[in-house]
Amino acid sequence: MDKNMRILITGGTGLVGTVLTKLLIDKGHEVAHLSRSKADGLIKTFTWDITKRQIDQEGIEWADAIIHLAGAGVAEKRWSVDRKAEILHSRTHSTQLLREAIDRATNRPTIFVSASAIGIYGADTGTSLLDESAPAGSDFLAQVVQAWEHEVTQIETLGLRTVMVRIGIVLAKEGGALPQMLQPPVAAPLGSGDQYMSWIHIQDLAELFLFALTHEISGAFNAVAPHPETNRDLTQKAAKAKGKFFLGISVPGFLLKLILGEMAQIVLGGSKLSAQKITAAGFQFKYPRVEDALRDIFSK
Repeated sequence: MDKNMRILITGGTGLVGTVLTKLLIDKGHEVAHLSRSKADGLIKTFTWDITKRQIDQEGIEWADAIIHLAGAGVAEKRWSVDRKAEILHSRTHSTQLLREAIDRATNRPTIFVSASAIGIYGADTGTSLLDESAPAGSDFLAQVVQAWEHEVTQIETLGLRTVMVRIGIVLAKEGGALPQMLQPPVAAPLGSGDQYMSWIHIQDLAELFLFALTHEISGAFNAVAPHPETNRDLTQKAAKAKGKFFLGISVPGFLLKLILGEMAQIVLGGSKLSAQKITAAGFQFKYPRVEDALRDIFSK
């Protein structure tokens, strides 16, 4: 694999995109963002407008590889009808727009690595350890991820090596699940507390995207650490790492449903997913256990 690639990232200013951009530049790659507006900054930026179906073709011609992270945040707002449409279309329409631009390009990128999500397996998969061959779920998020991955496979038909990174619960100090878990005055389990959380340290996730770029793999991979934790255990360990009081009494499910509506399924459900496929491909986790991940996050 060429040491110095030109990599175009959608969603490059988000939580994952920011860490990934820095990692790629540190490794000697050239990075540009595909964004809604030209940013004042050090990163080269091309523009697109998904709703108007406009894209800067020059960015596609420039890139050797595309990393597609863009998509409306799943947990940012209550799921109204409009919000659910936005969650779906921000992923499917953006991927369609990229495919059309790649199809037109005279100088095509050769690699397409897309974010995906472990939500494809359904909101609650129980206590069995599942791998990438497990059937898709039928709830809203599972349907969104299936539609999203379907659009990614359309890009594969253009001859690009494609990888779908099914992201678990991202642990980071700057955003994602951890600040929300530890925001209340006391940390407490949610619902039964027995539901499994398949998590990954944000640095390992960035490294996994880099691995997908630089190794001849294709298809779907779970981006989760090898040791999933129950909601109760992860919350307790996170509280301890931050020096916060942990209350063993769970926040009842009915209360979460009142507050969050349908979105409560994200925290009340759970999934126990295998990392075997990506580790068998040669990827090594720096933070395979949650204690190590939390220690790193809260020591900074």
